[in-house]
Amino acid sequence: MPHAKDAQRELFSRQSRVRGMMLGLALGDTLGVARGKLPATGPLRAGVSTQLACFTAEGIVRAQVRGHHKGICYGPGVVLHAYCRWAHLQGIEVEKMRRRWNSHGSAAWPDGWLAGVPALAERRGSAPATVTALSRIEEGYERMATGSRGCHALTRSLPVAVTGTGSIAQAGALAALTHGDPAAQAATVHAALLAHHCLTHVLPQGGGPSAQSAGCVREALHAGIAALPDVGGRISDDEHGRLVAAFRHAVDEPADPGRLARLAPDATAPAALLGGVYAAASFPDRAGFRAALEFAASAPGGDSVACVTGALLGAAHGAEVLPVDLVSRHELAWVLDTLARDLLLELDDSPSGSEYIPGWDPHWWSRYPGW
Repeated sequence: MPHAKDAQRELFSRQSRVRGMMLGLALGDTLGVARGKLPATGPLRAGVSTQLACFTAEGIVRAQVRGHHKGICYGPGVVLHAYCRWAHLQGIEVEKMRRRWNSHGSAAWPDGWLAGVPALAERRGSAPATVTALSRIEEGYERMATGSRGCHALTRSLPVAVTGTGSIAQAGALAALTHGDPAAQAATVHAALLAHHCLTHVLPQGGGPSAQSAGCVREALHAGIAALPDVGGRISDDEHGRLVAAFRHAVDEPADPGRLARLAPDATAPAALLGGVYAAASFPDRAGFRAALEFAASAPGGDSVACVTGALLGAAHGAEVLPVDLVSRHELAWVLDTLARDLLLELDDSPSGSEYIPGWDPHWWSRYPGW
């Protein structure tokens, strides 16, 4: 049955790439926070970008579930609820979160399986613009956001890349929940589209596996950058020119620390995007994954740059390229792997069914309540 085998291979490739993106994001975040110098033994701690990305992925699944069962859904609002559950677990504005989301005093809130993951309740760095905006939850969507251009708008939104080009514009809406600067919102959309191209790019023909993998990264990024002007009109000539230049510098002058510092001089969303593109395209080969993250971590805003770099390379190469010794030590590896698989499963096959069709997984709704 050649067709069945082809379908199995395609499914395996999609799963591997989504898992690679999520786990690569987390490893980049961890190496970036550590400035590339990890402890030799013991668990590797997740960064705040990874925590928030977990809740973005979970929020996307719950928005899909709600849409199937209720017939209508505003995805960013469901993801905002996810960020508020993260804030509650972190002990941030607990009473405000309860009043907004649990006015009836249900013992089951915060609900969903992520609420039971201990590492998500641990402080793993700061996300000041996100926290400030969430603290204004009672003021409504329109007045919550700060004027920040910070990187967390982008890094936490990368899982949107899995949903496809038709939904990627929502990455900007997710950023806008907390970050009011248009440049942060635009960079978030651009990063999601580039990650989507890495997830879906077909390997080039010819050459050995190493040449194919290197070509895959650069071809995917080149195609994504070329496609940006056609996505919702959210890129200026200047923004597009900077991305084109960052990619070209990576091809012509790869892994130049001075160039990286100029592209990513701070912890803003545009800097994370430019630095991530430069680092990923500088180390396109499968064997260069860890070196790419260590290089990205050397940027002034190293945690966000390495986060983007890891997501892009993991999406292009798949989970198999990730260093086993690092993945096996990461405290959220199982959580990220499960979210990646469940996100694809929900997008492909709605395990909880819909308003009119019964589901095949009786536990899906309790894991991902769609309200």
